[in-house]
Amino acid sequence: MASHRKPRQHPLASLTGGSRSARTARTAATLALAGAATATTFDGTGQAAPPPTPAQVKGRVDALYQEAEVATQNYNGAKEAADSAREELSRLQDEAARRTSKLNAARAELGTLAASQYRSGGVDPTVRLMLSADPQRYLDGAAVLERTGSHQAAAVAGYARRLGSVRQVRQQAAETARRMTAGEATAKKHRVTVVRKLDAAEQLLSRLTAEQRQRMAGRDAARDGGGAGRASREAGRGDGLLGGIPTGSAAAAQAPDSRAARAVSFAYAALGKPYVWGATGPSAYDCSGLTQAAWRSGGVALPRTTYTQINAGPRIERSQLAPGDLVFFYSGISHVGLYVGDGKMIHAPHPGAPVRLAPIDQMPFAGATRPA
Repeated sequence: MASHRKPRQHPLASLTGGSRSARTARTAATLALAGAATATTFDGTGQAAPPPTPAQVKGRVDALYQEAEVATQNYNGAKEAADSAREELSRLQDEAARRTSKLNAARAELGTLAASQYRSGGVDPTVRLMLSADPQRYLDGAAVLERTGSHQAAAVAGYARRLGSVRQVRQQAAETARRMTAGEATAKKHRVTVVRKLDAAEQLLSRLTAEQRQRMAGRDAARDGGGAGRASREAGRGDGLLGGIPTGSAAAAQAPDSRAARAVSFAYAALGKPYVWGATGPSAYDCSGLTQAAWRSGGVALPRTTYTQINAGPRIERSQLAPGDLVFFYSGISHVGLYVGDGKMIHAPHPGAPVRLAPIDQMPFAGATRPA
């Protein structure tokens, strides 16, 4: 029996009543679906994230700069330790060379005595010393001195002392070399971190237009209350001499002593110089490099990092700050400036921002020290 069922049609065909119409309908439906999908893209979770605003960029860049400064101080500390170990290693190597020369002279004297004794027909203890595979072990036997004459005893005892001192210095040199290598490896690690943070900050800034970046820099300068430019004009006017010191600013005259006055004068003279991480002058500085150089001009040797500079003198209450004091910021003590009075400091902020005058209120205050 023949089937009386109608041929199955595409659901859209019933809307148009023909194959051509069906194709047209299918195209229309496809476009409608695409339009719906597009609407979802712009209205739902599939929407592309909008570019960050200049304020968002600045916030993230400031955070990256602060993270880079933490790494910079860690780098400075590791580099200082490696440099110190390198100097110590050089001294120990020179000392080992001097002691080895004296040891060789003592050994030659023992050789002369041994040869003389051998020619006379005896086997002197010095001969056995010279031929021993482990001279130190042989020398440890106290009886050796009892079996020798007074001159020979003195020669053997001298050789023993020199052999021990050479070994001691060489052991110290080996340990110092290990410390130097470890310090260099640590410094390298922190250097990589600094570069990565600063590169990330620069990439964020590159998303801004030149005008946006200029406005951002202008807001920073305004926040600093005139910044380096106004301070440079003050320094240029000068205030005569304080005990033979060219002050360049009334701040130096308010310093508690001549050393602090020199540090303040140095900081004013550095205004406008660029920030370069790891730099200690004279053409560029990082924050602790600037304070170290400023106080060096006053005759005080500060350590290299913010972490160590905060312990370079008695702590000062914020209400007792005087020009020349070191002011520290953030809970990790990762930034430092030189206080110059009136709630202001001179500091090296971050890449792209030169040494400038700024309020101490613009960062989280952590403490203050008066170098001694």
